[in-house]
Amino acid sequence: MIISIIAAIFVFGLLVLVHEFGHFITAKLTGMRVDEFAIGFGPKLFSMKYGETRYSLRAIPLGGFNDIAGMDPSDNSAGERGFCEKPVISRMIVILAGVTMNFLMPIVLFFGIYATVGVSKPAVEPIIGGVISGMPAEKAGLKIGDKILSVDGEPITTWEAFVDKIKTVDSEKSVTISYERDSKVAEVSMTPNFDEKSQRVLVGVQSSMVYEPQDLSTSFSMAVERTVSILAFMVNALIDIFKAPSEAELAGPIGIAQMAGQVAETGFVPLLNFAALLSLNLGLLNLLPVPALDGGHFVSLVIEAVRGKPMSTKAMMYTQRVGIALLLALTLYATMSDLVRVFFK
Repeated sequence: MIISIIAAIFVFGLLVLVHEFGHFITAKLTGMRVDEFAIGFGPKLFSMKYGETRYSLRAIPLGGFNDIAGMDPSDNSAGERGFCEKPVISRMIVILAGVTMNFLMPIVLFFGIYATVGVSKPAVEPIIGGVISGMPAEKAGLKIGDKILSVDGEPITTWEAFVDKIKTVDSEKSVTISYERDSKVAEVSMTPNFDEKSQRVLVGVQSSMVYEPQDLSTSFSMAVERTVSILAFMVNALIDIFKAPSEAELAGPIGIAQMAGQVAETGFVPLLNFAALLSLNLGLLNLLPVPALDGGHFVSLVIEAVRGKPMSTKAMMYTQRVGIALLLALTLYATMSDLVRVFFK
């Protein structure tokens, strides 16, 4: 539980910091006045003023904000330095900067991982690197770090040999696995699951990984390629959700925190990979043309550029309310799905 909380705070904090910094730095560079740069919502835990900007850390680490003067044209105390007084192109840059940072962060994280830790590949030794929740191996008590010694009395010396042996096991019969943990040998018995999709027998374990560091140029090209491929996959997944919304599985803050905790238990590098995936997900969702999201705000600026004047205050107010209502409904639905998944399954 504590690991989940710490991992969630780290991941959410990193994503929010990167996203809001994008808005912050571009607002400063385009001459806007930023009154506050905040990480989190709610009561202030820490606050300090440097120059004209107050920097604060708040109690609820599920977001953040930049208080840029003049975001509301009717309450612009910054004159020419107010957001509303800047050219449309400057405002577009500021609005899209957060999403841009979310797309750049995974490249930086992947590059750092590849250049320092290396590219991961399955280890040769039959050591368990992951145990899937709810599967036979977890129910039998196998844990990360256990070394497989034999399956039904047949010695196992490599992970490949273990996988090949499991493939031959009858899914309707119990299998006995001998393993070593903390220099002690033990045995467990379990009945494997037969996966209809892959048409093979599964016990629910993953291999441990080894890493091979790459040179800087290779690390950078691999980081870009991986980011682009993941983003393309997410776009296709998002399209599928719109095609069949009833089949979509959504995760809210509780679900993400739970996943972060599970990933953190396998190591810091997997947690950084998880943060990179979430960053891409956050950036993509923020681009949706929904009022109250960056994408919706950008659309309103495009309309202003085409019309030659901004939308009316009343129109902006109604669209913002609709956007906020949609986001609250989606968040509530995702949170309810989290609670059902955590407590009733």
